[in-house]
Amino acid sequence: MFERIAELAIRRSRLVLVIAFVAVALMGVIGAGAFGKLKGGGYDDPASQASRATEAIEEKFGGETNLIFLVRTPEGRVDTPTARQSGQALVAELKKDQKLGNVISYWDADTPALRSKDGREAMVLAHVKGDATQRDKNAKAVIDKHTGTKNGLSVRAGGGAAIGNDMQAQVPKDLLLAEAIAIPLTLVLLLFVFGSVVAALLPLVIGTIAILGTFAELSLLGGSTDVAITATNLTTALGLGLGIDYALLMISRFREQLAAGQSVDDAVRQTVLTAGRTVAFSAATVAVALAALLVFPQYFLRSFGYAGIGVVAIAAVSTLFVMPALFAVLGHRVNSGRLPWAKRGTARPPVWGRLARTVMRRPALTALPVLAILLLAASPLLGITLGTPDERVLPKDAESRQVTSSLRANFDGNDDAAIHVIINQPVDKTPLNTYATELSKLKGVTRVETATGTHTNGQTTPGNPALSRPTAQRISVVTPLAPQSNEAQNLVKQVRTATPPSGTQTLVGGTSAELVDSKDSISSRLPLALGLVALTTFLLLFLFTGSIVQPIRALVLNMISLGATLGVMTWIFQDGNLSSVLGVTAQPMEASMTVLMFCIAFGLSMDYEVFVTSRIKELHDQGEDNESAVANGLGHTGRIVSAAALLLAVSFFAFGTAKISFMQMFGIGTGLAILIDALAVRGILVPAAMRLLGRTAWYAPKALRAFHTRYGLSEGTPQSTTP
Repeated sequence: MFERIAELAIRRSRLVLVIAFVAVALMGVIGAGAFGKLKGGGYDDPASQASRATEAIEEKFGGETNLIFLVRTPEGRVDTPTARQSGQALVAELKKDQKLGNVISYWDADTPALRSKDGREAMVLAHVKGDATQRDKNAKAVIDKHTGTKNGLSVRAGGGAAIGNDMQAQVPKDLLLAEAIAIPLTLVLLLFVFGSVVAALLPLVIGTIAILGTFAELSLLGGSTDVAITATNLTTALGLGLGIDYALLMISRFREQLAAGQSVDDAVRQTVLTAGRTVAFSAATVAVALAALLVFPQYFLRSFGYAGIGVVAIAAVSTLFVMPALFAVLGHRVNSGRLPWAKRGTARPPVWGRLARTVMRRPALTALPVLAILLLAASPLLGITLGTPDERVLPKDAESRQVTSSLRANFDGNDDAAIHVIINQPVDKTPLNTYATELSKLKGVTRVETATGTHTNGQTTPGNPALSRPTAQRISVVTPLAPQSNEAQNLVKQVRTATPPSGTQTLVGGTSAELVDSKDSISSRLPLALGLVALTTFLLLFLFTGSIVQPIRALVLNMISLGATLGVMTWIFQDGNLSSVLGVTAQPMEASMTVLMFCIAFGLSMDYEVFVTSRIKELHDQGEDNESAVANGLGHTGRIVSAAALLLAVSFFAFGTAKISFMQMFGIGTGLAILIDALAVRGILVPAAMRLLGRTAWYAPKALRAFHTRYGLSEGTPQSTTP
């Protein structure tokens, strides 16, 4: 196959480039419509109890409260005649807004719970209509229209819809800043690595094709299934990063072959047969890791799987076809635009080879300190807790965060974070009151609201008729507990285990219930995802190396480095260390983003595993002993791996400037994982492990050796080499 690709690039290079240009233009046209088809949200399991409760509330009760207006008087109390008149005028205006439903205020019912403890603030509860995408648009329009100074009152917005609106406004700013940092730095580093303007620009060609192609893929998928708009973030970072990784391998090998005196055509052939094969196999290992995201029901995670697999596949295909065609057209001009430092010569001492030899002379002495540091870095994982995004992911000056904090501090209970209980059938007054009274006695409950009454510590006051329908009953369990806290999650479990009225079944939802269900959903499918990643990675590495030991060694070392990365992220973002430097608030690790970061970092670490192992295996197959193959293999690939890792890490570290904390965690964590893998694992642990394993490193049972001889991934020509 690779021979045919090489011959196509040599004989039909201009045709290949014309076809590629037309395809890229078409992908750009299709991809331009992606943003109109992609959706927000996607963090919840649609089959979970909390999601079904939300659907029932939406269908039968007009939706749950997701927007809270905090109204403050400049002086005096909210129940003075002037404040009441202004407040009622505001409420009347809100009720006329077609984007809102279920508008309830303190001035409607004089409910003490909707008035602050000092009497100077009042709440107006509302539901923003629409699905996840339309709700974001509606929330922005409503907040822009109704907040500010209204009839002498100060009006600010909080609650889930307002938090989502602030996130939607902040993410593009974060992306713009990250790209403004990453792209110039990447270009400078490319110039430094290649020492040639033409060679430095070629990786950007592959990155651009990968990004535009994946946008087109997401646009097509968005027309037939739910795809999260946040997947575009990964498309940009991973498309640019993998474009650079794969192009770096190809360009380095092509220039090496030219420097060895080969003709342009022979250099193209050898590059495709060696570096091209490595790119194809590397892409397969990365895609396998990202495919694990497809087993989760949350379309937020599945969307990153769609984007990740697409960007890897398109980057690999464009590298295999477009890059050789460019080489055939450019020839020796690939070195055009040489920069001053490159003219002094390209020979460099094999630093990585010398490091490998040093490590292998004292494998235990050099590896044990590195292992100890990585295991220490992983230790915070012992205390990890998972959560879903709330107002704390926003900057402290975000209005929705300030409002939500004020609601928790100054009001008795948080209506936006109430636990909702739905009974999908009529219930008589007496059993309904009995059930509500029992719920009100649970620890941490401020009040329980039903159609028949509001229950507080066994006391009942007039209820809210809007909580009853001919075919269903709705119960709101209001609590002062912080949403998503351990206490709030325990309360959800107690509500779910409480005995409902005889002959009825309940659905329990709300913010904390969504977290409980999300954690259960992710944890129930995580073993399957990890098992699929481990099994497919093992099989691919066996087909590549012919050894059953190499895949195990790779999986163990990768898990150690990823454990260290996740441990450091837990230490910073959950435990609060360095929080003042990064400007973040300590909170539980965002569940979906933690899983996403693991899968992406695992895939990229396997990328570098293939880069290094391919050269080591080639030299070993040519007759070198294990130690020489490792040292010389790292001597050849170490600079490529370290340069590729640095360039890719820059793309992710740029997200460390984000104001959304889980975006910071994703960027810093993935960048750190890349550097740990490329430096500590490839530089120290791999040569140490290979030295300790000795000849056993290439062991396989006789039957499997025969299988690999027949079906393994080999180049098929003795003279072929691997980068």
